[in-house]
Order: sequence, then structure tokens, then C-alpha cells
Amino acid sequence: MRIGFGYDVHPLVEGRELWLGGIRIEHPLGLKGHSDADVLIHAICDALFGAANLRDIGYNFPDSEDIYENMSSQFFLQHAMLMVRVAGFQLENIDATIVAEQPRLSPYIPEMKQKLAELMRVRTHDISLKATTTEKLGFTGRGEGIAAYAVALLKM
Repeated sequence: MRIGFGYDVHPLVEGRELWLGGIRIEHPLGLKGHSDADVLIHAICDALFGAANLRDIGYNFPDSEDIYENMSSQFFLQHAMLMVRVAGFQLENIDATIVAEQPRLSPYIPEMKQKLAELMRVRTHDISLKATTTEKLGFTGRGEGIAAYAVALLKM
């Protein structure tokens, strides 16, 4: 068994769509990044890469490569799972938390879990997903960005 931890953060800006967990969420602001900036998927990818000792998302999908510009993070997650499987691992579970003051994410959790399970080719039961706020403290509390944390457990 191997465990990996992932973290990601992106600023909220006007003129971008908000993508979290592979789904589009209606919100006046979106996340700024080289790709679609889906912080949840990015954190999950880093957790998977960490558990399998495959470096990190920036190493595997560098933002210096034009091919990844505006790319859907769904590609990153599917490819990360493929790399994990090729390395001889099987996913036991993911536990992830999204930190955002707005929008309220609780209604989207079931759809996100379903989409992530589909992309990763695992059961929704293998994915625990939570959302929380920082009670208006820090950059997430001020609505300046969204952060995500994830832990992945792999077995050989």
C-alpha cells in the first residue's frame, strides 16, 4: 500500500468558466490557469502521482508546453490513472476536500463524484469528496481563489 498527497490552488478571475471535479459550475468567476485550472482534479493527480512515485502534475504536464494550454483537466486525470496502472498499482480510494467560500459546492458533490469515477474507471464508493469554507479567512475566504486537497491510497 502506498499513500500520496496532493494540493492545488488557483485564483478566481472574470472571463473564465469554473470547472471542478470535471464538471462545469455556474458562477460569475472561473479559475485562472494554463489548462482549465480544475483544482480538484489537479490535487487528485498529484496525490496519484505521489503515491506511485511518479513526480507531480507539473512535471508530467508542464505549463511550458503549449499542447496543455486550455486543456481539459479530465485528460490529465485519465492519463494519470493510466500511468498509475502501468506502474502496477490499483486505486483503493481517494479522499479530497475543496476549499471555497463561494459558490456553495454541496449540491454538486454527487455529480462530481460520478464524473471522477467515470474518468478514473473506479466506483463512486472509492471517492470521498467534501467541500468546506475557511469562514471568510484567507484568500479562499475572501473569494480570491479555490484550493483543493487530496489523498490517494494505492495498492500493488
